[in-house]
Amino acid sequence: MRESTLERKLVREVKSIGGLAPKWTSPGNRGVPDRLVILPNGQTIYVEMKAPGKPLEPLQRKWQKDLLALGHRHYKIDSEADIDRFIQEVMPK
Repeated sequence: MRESTLERKLVREVKSIGGLAPKWTSPGNRGVPDRLVILPNGQTIYVEMKAPGKPLEPLQRKWQKDLLALGHRHYKIDSEADIDRFIQEVMPK
């Protein structure tokens, strides 16, 4: 499955639980996560989408580490199962 197919599914699934998942670009800041997942109740989660089985690149790992150190949530998603698990974990209660 292609990364773009997974991204479309993530956007669709996030929308189904009342959220948004816009693409995030930050000129001059390579390696930022692909998507900001914005959910009800003020939740914002950073998501790096990857093709199945592909690891994070070094700059992506640095962003992950920095975001986690600042208390933010960061997910790497590279499969439909990851998307399903993500939605279960972040779904508004």
